[in-house]
Amino acid sequence: MRSRIFVKLMFMFLLVIGVTAITLQLTVHKVWERTLREQIKLNLKQKTLMFAHRVETDRQHSLADITSQEGQAAGARATVIDPTGKVLADSEADPSTMENHARRREFVSALAGEVGVDERKSQTLAVPFVYVAAPVSGGAVRLAYPLPEIEITDRPLGVALFWGSLTAFVFAVMVATVASQYVGRRLQRIVNFAERVANGDLTARIASTSSDEIGQVASALDKTTRRVEESFARVQTSQRELETLLNSMQDAVIAVDVDGRVQWANRGMDRLLLRAPRLNAPLIDSVRDPDFLAAIQEAARDQVVTSARSNTIASGRTFDVTAAPMPGGGAVAVLRDLTETERMEKTRRDFIANVSHELRTPLTSIQGYTETLLDSPLEDKHVRDFLEIIRKNAARMSRLTEDLLTLARVESGEQRFDAQPASVEELLHDALESFREVARSYGVELVIENSVPASHVNADREAIHQIFSNLIENALKYAASGKKVILGARAAASGVEFYVRDFGPGISSEHLPRLFERFYRVDKARSRESGGTGLGLAIAKHIVLAHEGTIRAESELNHGSTFLFTLTASEPDSA
Repeated sequence: MRSRIFVKLMFMFLLVIGVTAITLQLTVHKVWERTLREQIKLNLKQKTLMFAHRVETDRQHSLADITSQEGQAAGARATVIDPTGKVLADSEADPSTMENHARRREFVSALAGEVGVDERKSQTLAVPFVYVAAPVSGGAVRLAYPLPEIEITDRPLGVALFWGSLTAFVFAVMVATVASQYVGRRLQRIVNFAERVANGDLTARIASTSSDEIGQVASALDKTTRRVEESFARVQTSQRELETLLNSMQDAVIAVDVDGRVQWANRGMDRLLLRAPRLNAPLIDSVRDPDFLAAIQEAARDQVVTSARSNTIASGRTFDVTAAPMPGGGAVAVLRDLTETERMEKTRRDFIANVSHELRTPLTSIQGYTETLLDSPLEDKHVRDFLEIIRKNAARMSRLTEDLLTLARVESGEQRFDAQPASVEELLHDALESFREVARSYGVELVIENSVPASHVNADREAIHQIFSNLIENALKYAASGKKVILGARAAASGVEFYVRDFGPGISSEHLPRLFERFYRVDKARSRESGGTGLGLAIAKHIVLAHEGTIRAESELNHGSTFLFTLTASEPDSA
């Protein structure tokens, strides 16, 4: 790493030095050269004026001697011409061989009375010169300075720039070496720290006392690692708590990913399968129950909670399967063992059915003998009253046993319903005709409010008649004060919804969730007086459920009650 940093730093230093050298060459060197030219012109102008003054005042020396002496003293070529441009004297050439200088720009200005300056290559010596001419009486004088002299003067500056750049380069190499070693050590510490964190060592720490950018990066990484360690510790704690909770459950729990591979299973699942499912292996390798697999696939695919019943995961055992989607894909399934519950429920139903069946014969006998005694002449009025009480209670017990038998057959599925397309309007009118006279005996009007004439539902007519019987009897017994009971039907999303509405005292809201439980009574004393068994609504509920419908109640105190149940719609029977 240090070598890479060294190369990068060296490249940057060389780039800076190169740019600096080029900048100096293009700016300082050019400025220096331009300043030198201006200085030479200024000095040459002063010397030219002194040359002109001597030509004007010196009468002891010849013009050729003056020209030679001034040229040598100025380190330049000296020339004197007359007003016509003829060369009268020159420090380096024979005047007679020289051409006329009247058209030279510096002499044009000088003959016009001004100091003239020009730069050009000499036609005689083929060397670039700076020419400065000044006017004198009877002509003009001129000094010419060769420009190569400027290059000679300028050469030490280029050499100085070169050696300065070389010195800067050597210094840059030293600085780059020291800086790369220093920065490399600091970055290597950060890299080692990051590798430890990447390998899972969240206890790694990196201390930095520097406040520069590298120090800030190290400090930020250290803070991030501390927070990640704290978060990871919390996640691990939550995971252990969750694993402990799931392993303590009696229900079996298993989770799969989007590809159907096992990700996790609790101990209940291990005990159920006799051996732990292999992690990251397809679920079908451990469980082959089609209903269970279909529930998990549907939950993962459609992102909905799915329920199913499984009978083949473990021999002789029944499980209720609930599969729910996981946020990251896949699904988790919970298997609840229903074997014992169903066994106890079957035992209860069998017990109720057997007891009810056994009670029918003695109750019938009691009723028969009681009615026979009541038909006989009895002198004692108290004996007749006692016999009437026995008859009423025997009749009530007989109704109770019949309802228990009916409920047991419906719950167990022993009673089969022959669902056929039935007209909604006919079902309502059958119920109306059956209970019209009964309603009149209670002083209640029984009417049909709404119906769906063209609609049909899948229903067993006798079973639906029994539902209406239970609902209408309840309405007549408990809501006779309303003087009216309404039957009706209306279209619903799941089919057709039937309802029985009364205008009696209503039912308090806390009783509504339990109305369809067996033996549940809102007013127990009144129910006993009316001869009710407390099983009518429970029977109605199980008949509706057997038709794959729903049943519910709506009520408010002093505003009557409405009992509603839905049946699935069907097409009328073409036969």
